[in-house]
Amino acid sequence: MPSDSTLREHVLNLLTARQAHCTFEDAVAQMPSGRRGDRPEALPYSVWELVEHIRRAQQDILVYCQEADYTMPDWPSDFWPDEQAPADDDVWNGALAQVKDDRAALCDLVKNESLDLYDTVPSHDEHTYLREMLLVADHNAYHVGQIVTVRRQLGLWPPSGDHE
Repeated sequence: MPSDSTLREHVLNLLTARQAHCTFEDAVAQMPSGRRGDRPEALPYSVWELVEHIRRAQQDILVYCQEADYTMPDWPSDFWPDEQAPADDDVWNGALAQVKDDRAALCDLVKNESLDLYDTVPSHDEHTYLREMLLVADHNAYHVGQIVTVRRQLGLWPPSGDHE
């Protein structure tokens, strides 16, 4: 049977590595600032809306894993932006940085060997840390795929010819 460290490594790879699909960083690479809010004709969201949704949902799960007095934000209003495009490059770059920082904080939880991944999070008596990490990985992968789809529909994929 694989060791706990093997499981932790697999979970870390799900959260961060390019495996069966591109990474978040791949998906947002070289996204032209003037096109971040463009919605393809047949799709109801822009790259910005997907990035901001990933950021908000991932941050929510991080807080859920850390705080015993967690209160779920309103669904769906608190999980999706009102704006179709970021206000400026600083807002875009801040969102990208927070996705990376919050993902790193989740990875730190996974790396913390004193934390039993099968223990329940402080605010719930059934949801484990492992469940939450897999949920983030799954959710992010789904929406990263949507970012790629939006970019393809907008004629902005691949960014440099080296992504699939």
